[in-house]
Amino acid sequence: MEREHQNQSSSLQSPLIQHSHSGQDALVVNEKQSSSRGTERSEVVEEVKKQLWLAGPLISVTLLNYCLTVISVMFVGHLGELSLSGASMATSFASVTGFSLMMGMASALDTFCGQAYGAKQYRMLGIHMQRAMLILMIVCIPLAIIWANTGSILIFLGQDHEIAAVAGSYARFMLPTLFAYGLLQCLNRFLQTQNIVFPMMCSSGITTLLHVLICWLMVFKSELGHKGAALANSVSLWLNVIILSLYVKFSPSCAKSWTGFSKESLHNIPIFVRLAIPSAVMVCLEMWSFELMVLLSGLLPNPKLETSVLSICLNTAGAVWMVPFGLSGAGSIRVSNELGAGHPWTARLAVRVVVVIAIIEGILVGMVMILVRNIWGYAYSNEEEVVKYVAIMFPILAASNFLDGLQCVLSGTARGCGWQKIGAFVNLGSYYLVGIPLAVVFAFVLHIGGKGLWLGIICALIVQVCSLMIITIRTDWEQEAKKATDRVYNSVTSESLIS
Repeated sequence: MEREHQNQSSSLQSPLIQHSHSGQDALVVNEKQSSSRGTERSEVVEEVKKQLWLAGPLISVTLLNYCLTVISVMFVGHLGELSLSGASMATSFASVTGFSLMMGMASALDTFCGQAYGAKQYRMLGIHMQRAMLILMIVCIPLAIIWANTGSILIFLGQDHEIAAVAGSYARFMLPTLFAYGLLQCLNRFLQTQNIVFPMMCSSGITTLLHVLICWLMVFKSELGHKGAALANSVSLWLNVIILSLYVKFSPSCAKSWTGFSKESLHNIPIFVRLAIPSAVMVCLEMWSFELMVLLSGLLPNPKLETSVLSICLNTAGAVWMVPFGLSGAGSIRVSNELGAGHPWTARLAVRVVVVIAIIEGILVGMVMILVRNIWGYAYSNEEEVVKYVAIMFPILAASNFLDGLQCVLSGTARGCGWQKIGAFVNLGSYYLVGIPLAVVFAFVLHIGGKGLWLGIICALIVQVCSLMIITIRTDWEQEAKKATDRVYNSVTSESLIS
């Protein structure tokens, strides 16, 4: 009996990922020697190719998913001003109370799945995804109750009763979307951490094309009106979930990482939650600050002008943000994969490459924004006052986009390393201790108006970028590789002990 126990113990101490420090130390020594010779140009070129190959499809997926909401709102816009206002308000409310939280919690998989894949513990990816799906579906239940009472909540917050009533009905018909969005985020993270990005792009493309037809049928042919647009969102997202689920089940690419449903996903839930909560806080704090800017713009003199211009700027910034967000995903994948594989210096190279790409992208996009500043406003309005105000705002917007791109890829690095708790504190301090207070001072005390609100956001971004940059520069990558190895090893060991 004792010998059998010793054999079991030794098997746990030697999983597929070798936890013996001698092997890992040898690997680190080799990488140190490579680093001392200087990074080869071919290594940099190869890393750039890998990141761009990942970033392109990820940018496309983000844009296509964003188009679902835009298409629905566009169809509702043809029903009248009241329907458009209600649908827009419901969409904003859903983003703040549901979508941002789902996205944030699912991003914990960037750490768990990414590092497990790098460590060649492929079966653990499926376990982590199932665990994430379970937790997110449980979280969706209280969120669904909030969505079901959207109308009452908006009336309590002082919104117009008619608009709140339309927003409430729109949100109720969007309830299935919440659960589909949570599952979709988990599936996307599961696939992208394995560098499987093109199927995601194809699935999103098919869904978006079909969404136009579904919206037309639901809004006009079924005579459901704005409720049909909300229901179309649900149908399209569930279609995307079904397509990706079938791919995961039947594709040879996922044969090692998806071995079917397992009771092991019910174990170690607190470990996942401890990383998922700061992940959600990290994302939500940032997204909520931008929504708060819109609310504050309504308190300025000439609120219609200020709110209109700020909405144009936010829509433009949101569309442009898709590019660094794709780069952020690519950087997060590369860092988590290399740390899980025990390659600290390659992970560091990945960070340097993605930061340089983000700087180049930010400069190019900023130049384009400055060049089109005098005509961009006409895409949204024929009012000269609005067009001129947008032209004034665009140089400020270009600066914020540059900084936002940097913080985006640095936040991706944080997710790849598992620094979500640090990121949450950085975002809290940047936006709520610096950015928003300064925005209020600039806009209402110094009377700079909407420009002051955006300058406050720029101050927050400066603090955020500087903080994340300092943390990244001071990082001991060997130690991070060891932490990643320990994280994967502990997951494998605990699952083996339980089973």
